[in-house]
Amino acid sequence: MDRITLIYDNREERTVKEKIVPALGDALHRLLPFKHNDVISHELEHECCVVTYLSDEGLAEVVAVALQKKWTLGFLPHPDMKEARQGYGVSDELPEAIGDILNSEGGTPADLLLCNGKPVFNSVVIGNSLSIMSGSVAQNPLLSRWEKLKNLFSHPELLKPRLYTIRSGDKPPIKTGALGIIAVLHGKSTLVSRILLKDSFINDGRLHVLVLAPRSIMELIKFSVTSTLERSEKQSLPGFIGHIKNKSVLISSPDAMDYSQDSRLMSAKEIELSVCEDSLLIIPGRHLALAQKQGDAAEKFRVDKLPKGDSFLQEFTAAPLPWVYHASTDEFKGLFTVLRENARASSPYLTLMVLSTMLATFGLFSNSSPVIIGAMILAPLMAPIISLSMGVLRQDRSITLKSLKTIAYGLLLGYIAALILTWLTPLQNMNDEISARIRPNLLDLGVAIVSGIAGAYAHARAEVAKTLAGVAIAVALVPPLAVSGMGLGWGDSDVFIGALLLLMTNLAGIVLAGSFTFMLLGFSPLHLAKKGLMLSLLVVVLVSLPLGYGSISMIRDHKIIRTLSNHKVDDITLRQVSVIRGGDTITLGVTLVSANPIDNKDLEKVKASIASKIGSKVELEALIMIRK
Repeated sequence: MDRITLIYDNREERTVKEKIVPALGDALHRLLPFKHNDVISHELEHECCVVTYLSDEGLAEVVAVALQKKWTLGFLPHPDMKEARQGYGVSDELPEAIGDILNSEGGTPADLLLCNGKPVFNSVVIGNSLSIMSGSVAQNPLLSRWEKLKNLFSHPELLKPRLYTIRSGDKPPIKTGALGIIAVLHGKSTLVSRILLKDSFINDGRLHVLVLAPRSIMELIKFSVTSTLERSEKQSLPGFIGHIKNKSVLISSPDAMDYSQDSRLMSAKEIELSVCEDSLLIIPGRHLALAQKQGDAAEKFRVDKLPKGDSFLQEFTAAPLPWVYHASTDEFKGLFTVLRENARASSPYLTLMVLSTMLATFGLFSNSSPVIIGAMILAPLMAPIISLSMGVLRQDRSITLKSLKTIAYGLLLGYIAALILTWLTPLQNMNDEISARIRPNLLDLGVAIVSGIAGAYAHARAEVAKTLAGVAIAVALVPPLAVSGMGLGWGDSDVFIGALLLLMTNLAGIVLAGSFTFMLLGFSPLHLAKKGLMLSLLVVVLVSLPLGYGSISMIRDHKIIRTLSNHKVDDITLRQVSVIRGGDTITLGVTLVSANPIDNKDLEKVKASIASKIGSKVELEALIMIRK
C-alpha cells in the first residue's frame, strides 16, 4: 500500500515521529495532525488511503467523513483505541499493525454497525452486569474475571433482570426478561461472541444480538468460568442465551435503558441497531483475516428458551437473581399437581405392586436376571417415592402422609405376595441373586442416590422419559423387597434383616437425593428446605452405619480372595476362593487342585497355611480336584 495519508493524535507526536513515520517510509504521502470537529476533509481527495493513529473518540469523526469520501481506512493501535482495535482485529503491536497495512493490496468492503444512527466499532452492551462476560480477552483472563465477579456480587442490584421488547424484521415482537443484551457486528468483537459465534464475519450483512437470561447466579458463574477455561470450537450456545442474527433489531423497555456503546455510557428507552452493508473500505487487522470471506448470511431467531409469559416475567424481574433457580409459579403448580396424583394409592398402582413383586420373587427363585429386570420395569414405586421427596422438601404434611401411606400399602402387598409364593414354592436354596441382596454396603446407597436424582429430574423436566427413571428406582427397591419377604417365608432372620436393611437404605437414599435435586432445580428455597433435608440426611446416616460395616466386610473379603487365589501349599493350588461367613473364625469355600490324592493331613496343612497368610482362624468347605 502506498500514498498513505496519516492522521494522528498530536498528543502522540513523539511516537509518530520516532516510530510510525520511519516505519511507513516512502509509502507515507502526507502527515496531518487531528483536531476534534475538524477532520480536514477539505484537504483530502476522494478514494484515498487514510491511516489513523487516533483514539476511539477521534476515529468516530474520521469514519463519518470516510463514509462520504469513500476513503480506504487503515488503523494503528493508539493507546486509547481499544474498541476499534478489537472490532477491526488490529494487532496490539505497532510494528505488526504497520506491516499489515504496508503488505495489504487494498481495502476490503466492510459492514458498519449503527446504534441509534451512530457508528459502533466493537459492541453495544445493555445492562451493567454483563461486563463480566463482554470484555476483551485479558492477559490473565481468570484473574480478571474473578475481580469482575467480586465487583458484581458486591452490588446485587446489578443482578436484577428487566423487561425488554425485541423486534427484528418481520418476526413477531418478543417480550422477555433478561439480565442484559450484547450486540456485535461479528464474532471477533467480545469474549462472549468469540466463544459462541463461530460463523460470523464483518462483511456478511448481518448483526448479532445475544440476549442473556440466566435463571440463577450459579448458572451465570458456570458459564463465566467455563467460557474462560474451555474455549473450544465446538462450544454451543447455552440454553439461557437467545441469539438473533438479522439486518436490524429494535430493542425497547418500559424504563430508560443504561447501556454502553464502545464503553461510552448512554441511556435510552429505545435502541435501534442496524447494518450498513459494505459501506466502509478498511484494511483489516490480522485478527480479522477470516472475516474477508463472505459469511453465512442466513437469518437466525433463536429465542424459544427465553423467559416468556406475563406471570413468569413478573416473577423473574421482581428481584435479583437467586443463587439457585427458583421454579416459576406455573412450573411449580404443574409439577405439584402431578405429584399429588402420584401420591394416591390407586388400583393400578396396587395391582402393579403385587405383580412386580411376584415376578421378582419368581426371578429370584430361578436365579434369572432377565426376569428380575422385568419386575424392575413393571414396578410402580417411583411415583409415591418422588412425591414423598417433594413433601419432605417443602414440609407439606398432606402430600408427605399420603405418599407414606401409599408406599406402606405397596410394601405390605409386596410382602404378602412374596410370602405366599415362598410358602408355595418348595425351594429354599441361596443363589447368587438372593445372596447379592442380603449383605448391603455403601455401593448400594450410591445406587439409591443416583436413582433418586434420576427420578426427581425426570419429573421436573418434561422432556426426559420418566420410564427410565422408574426403572432406575425399581432396581433399588423391588428385588430387596422380594428377598425380605422370602426371608420371612423361610423363617431366616439373616435373609429378612439383610434385605430389609437394603430396602430401607435405598428408600432413604432416594428420598434424600430426590429432595436435594428438587431444591437445586428451584422448587424450594433453601430456608424452607433445610429441615426436610436435615431429617432425610439423618435417616440416611443412621441407616448407613451398618452399611459401613458391610463395606468393610466386602473390602476384607475381596482382599482375602485376592490374597489366596492361586496360593500354593506344596503341590496343592487354591482356586475359586469365596468367603461364606465372616467373624472371628472365617468360613471359606475353596477348590483344591492337586496331582496327588489329598488326605486329612494335607487339609490341615492347607488350613494352617491359609490362617497364617490372612491372620485369622478359618474353616474350610473344600472341593478336591485331582489333576491327571
